[in-house]
Amino acid sequence: MSYRKRRFWLSLSDAGIISLAVWLACLVRFDFSFTEISEYQPMYLMMGHVLFVVTGMHFAQLYRPVYRYVSVRELVSIISATSISILALYLVLKMTYLLGWSIRFPTSLFLMTLAFVLLGITGSRFVWKWWYEEREKRTQDRRRTLIIGAGSAGVLVAREMKTSPLSELRPVAFIDDESSKQNLRVYGLPVVGNRADIARVVQRLSISDIVIAMPSASRQTIKEIFDICKTTRASVKILPHVADIISGKITMNMIRDVALEDLLGREPVQLNLEEITGYLRQQVVLVTGAGGSIGSELCRQIARFGPRKLLLLGNEENGIFEMSLELSRLCPEQETVSLIADIRDRKRIASIMHEYRPAVVFHAAAHKHVPLMENNPCEALKNNILGTKNVAECALETSVSHFILISTDKAVNPTSVMGATKRIAELLIQGYNHFGLTRFAAVRFGNVLGSRGSVVPVFLNQIRAGGPITITHPDMERFFMTIPEAAQLVIQAGALAQGGEIFILDMGKPVKIVDMALDLIRLAGLEPGKDIPVVFTGIRSGEKLYEEILTAEEGLSSTCHNRIFIGKPLDFSWNELLAGIARLEQIADKGATLEDKQSIIEILQGIVPGYHSTSYVKEESTPVPYQVAIG
Repeated sequence: MSYRKRRFWLSLSDAGIISLAVWLACLVRFDFSFTEISEYQPMYLMMGHVLFVVTGMHFAQLYRPVYRYVSVRELVSIISATSISILALYLVLKMTYLLGWSIRFPTSLFLMTLAFVLLGITGSRFVWKWWYEEREKRTQDRRRTLIIGAGSAGVLVAREMKTSPLSELRPVAFIDDESSKQNLRVYGLPVVGNRADIARVVQRLSISDIVIAMPSASRQTIKEIFDICKTTRASVKILPHVADIISGKITMNMIRDVALEDLLGREPVQLNLEEITGYLRQQVVLVTGAGGSIGSELCRQIARFGPRKLLLLGNEENGIFEMSLELSRLCPEQETVSLIADIRDRKRIASIMHEYRPAVVFHAAAHKHVPLMENNPCEALKNNILGTKNVAECALETSVSHFILISTDKAVNPTSVMGATKRIAELLIQGYNHFGLTRFAAVRFGNVLGSRGSVVPVFLNQIRAGGPITITHPDMERFFMTIPEAAQLVIQAGALAQGGEIFILDMGKPVKIVDMALDLIRLAGLEPGKDIPVVFTGIRSGEKLYEEILTAEEGLSSTCHNRIFIGKPLDFSWNELLAGIARLEQIADKGATLEDKQSIIEILQGIVPGYHSTSYVKEESTPVPYQVAIG
């Protein structure tokens, strides 16, 4: 309907309401005495009220709002415009009476008329709103939704669900832990209990969806609530953290599915911006492995601190190209240089270092996939040991200020070739710190969610394919953190580095892989064992049941940041380390054969006493997988 037609019909409707209001006011004022009413010429009063009020509503543009979305603001405007219009009519008639016209009226009649007009017009808006919402309920198959959190965010979510034509959710009730809200109604919806009642309420009210509307709650609280919600068959969604809601207005597209990151129970990282800005701003910063998961996130985070030039170095051209495009979009003022290079190529790395003279190097390039490196140990030592050696020595030659190695918890008491080579990389960093002016440090942490080769993308692909999800062992545990969290703490650790440290990030509590798999199935709205089977296939070569973040000898000391710790450096022979690496390099130069694999492992065990290989046991061939159904 066009605005002109809409205005005409609304004006006609209001004229009828005003006329009826005048008659009711006259009947009440004069005790239903029609003889007495006729003396006050009610037809003139009706015409005057209609003319003044409808004109006032028009000039106040109160026929423009869509009254299915009527709010307090529109009602206040209606009350103001109506009151002013009737007051203006009262003054006009008062003046005409004083001038000798025959129209008489008592003041009480106008007050009654005002009350009836306000009641009629505002009521008509609410009737329209109620009628539209009821029609929507009947015409749309909206899913019954339970909102957790009856605060301001919960009310905004309920309002958006009720009014948004795009919403497929219909709010039914609230859950809130505050005892003062129990058994009350918030935005027309009952508060039916606290978090302990979620399962019971979902069953009793036939809830199909749950929305967690607690943007200021801690991550641990969100995890605890989700642990309760996942015992139900309802689909669970969440409102983002308060830091992610910038506009101050909640819309339906802000309500998203719960992600695995929400369930780690870890609070956002707090950075010391002054420290970080001090060693990154207006500096040339080099990131190796910049096309990988950690390397690319380091680039995104570093760009926030205004380096003079950001060097993106990697051997995988597509990753470097995509990262360069992303940074040009996110930070168009940031100068970046894309460098395709292999860290194993000493001459190429030296050329880059001498040309660009970086002040800070983040060395993230590495081979990290445990089973692949078990089958290709020569490539692991080339990349993780010899490549690190090349970059570190070139950094020394060009007097780099800070050199930060990205390490892994698999370097602690390693059982894999990958872990052993990363442990040797840590030893190299500690050794090189005694030469030159460069501050060498390593940052050790566990798995990151969503990285390439991570178990999470594998599980997600298996769920999309209809299962089964394959897990090596029911007791397998790993430490997890998000990629942005890891990158931010690495950058913060670089600011703390004095040289020679192995920084260890607080990884929280280890997570059982089977629990993570079951959560991912539930987050997809499916039931483990019924919709998606889960089977155990046996531990793969090089894997451990439990990861560790430090050796028993290292100990742990704190830093000024509550999420970053320092492992005590261990004594080792620098000459013996270099001699062992030289032997590995000889094997790599000639091209490792099948027989050389055992030699590589023996040399690694000589350099890293805590390394216990699981690759070459008697049943090395193909272990017989065993399958155990879950559910």
